[in-house]
Amino acid sequence: MRTFDLSTTSLRDLNRALHAVEAGANDLDFEILNPRGAHAVAVGLDAPLRVVARGSVGYYCAGMNARATVIVHGSAGPGVAENIMSGEVIVKGDASQYAGATGRGGLLVIEGNASSRCGISMKGVDIVVRGRVGHMSAFMAQSGNLVICGDAGDALGDSIYEAKLFVRGAVKSLGADCIEKEMRPEHRATLAGLLARAGFDDVDPDEFRRFGSARKLYHFHIDNAETY
Repeated sequence: MRTFDLSTTSLRDLNRALHAVEAGANDLDFEILNPRGAHAVAVGLDAPLRVVARGSVGYYCAGMNARATVIVHGSAGPGVAENIMSGEVIVKGDASQYAGATGRGGLLVIEGNASSRCGISMKGVDIVVRGRVGHMSAFMAQSGNLVICGDAGDALGDSIYEAKLFVRGAVKSLGADCIEKEMRPEHRATLAGLLARAGFDDVDPDEFRRFGSARKLYHFHIDNAETY
């Protein structure tokens, strides 16, 4: 394992080393000490690395991640795992705004709470949050799954497309065109699989409700004009 201490090593040197790993290399484990809220830690990775940050990180940690596993032993600033393509990002603490925004694949696990706009415009990523999410989460979410083990804030799923939302706690309000839907066996199976992948074995899938699109805003209709 290679260790980088950001109290003595620059962020540029760390990210350069992460990007310099060649195909077929055996040394794929990295440890980051003293990240101290640094921005853009481990961004743009495209290799099967395992990166462990021992502390909280700032903006856009693990953005555009592909294939790598990034674990943050702390909290994450805005935009963690933004535009994730594949791989896994695990935040042991809380996440700030727009976690997993526009993500196209992979898995984002937040073991604490997530702030507003979690999963905004998600396009295939799976997001599992053990705690609460803030307002406007899953805004314009197109595909993928957002699992919320706690409560959801205002306007959940506003203008949602085909993403699936699973909520165990209370929902303060639903956004435009987002409705509660039937939880069928295939949805329960999907949810159980996501909880297992997140390591949340103590959470019962039967305690969740499912939400998704009413499909009234896909095309302009004069009767819905006030909702757009």
